Amino acid sequence: MVAANSINTVVLGDEDSTKRQQILAGASKVFMDLGFDGASMGEIARAAGVSKGTLYVYFADKNRLFEAIVEQEMLDQQKIAFNFDPGRDVPTTLREFGQAYIELLCRPGGGSAIRTVMAIAERMPEVGRRYYEQSLEKTINRFAAYLEMHVQASELAIPDCQLAASQFMQMCQASLFLRFIFQASPPPSSARIAEVVESATRMFLAAYQVKAG
Repeated sequence: MVAANSINTVVLGDEDSTKRQQILAGASKVFMDLGFDGASMGEIARAAGVSKGTLYVYFADKNRLFEAIVEQEMLDQQKIAFNFDPGRDVPTTLREFGQAYIELLCRPGGGSAIRTVMAIAERMPEVGRRYYEQSLEKTINRFAAYLEMHVQASELAIPDCQLAASQFMQMCQASLFLRFIFQASPPPSSARIAEVVESATRMFLAAYQVKAG
């Protein structure tokens, strides 16, 4: 009897998780299409293919639903594993990290999620702060720690590794991210990203690499 109850619990848990993901997928589309203010719980229920009653079982209001979407976006971003192995050489790490970082930022749909968070951050500062800390600050910290290891090895001369990490990430965005986020152009091609990242890498190394001899 205990085993049967356990099986039933697992099945119900799976159904609950599937329904929640169904709601989040529908809500994400509505928020991206209409923005936070334009989205209604009724519209979200229709997009998710559930009743409003079912929607309120999972989420008390639109704010809680939006927070759940932000949390899911952060989890998705954290699945992207940037390689900051301290044993890897700096130029290779810069190029590969820059390419992966910009492809993540400028992926289809990604811009809409960022725009939506930016638009609501003033009204819901805790959501904006948490998104920044979990999706961006963690990456900056890991990158800065990698740079610090190479400073200690006398390969780089960087007085402020946190600043240098942010500088490189901003240089990689040049001519790509703002055009994408404001829908002035479609997501950049991998080839175009590689060109911009290569330029950023050269500038970074010119400023911070210790010259031989």
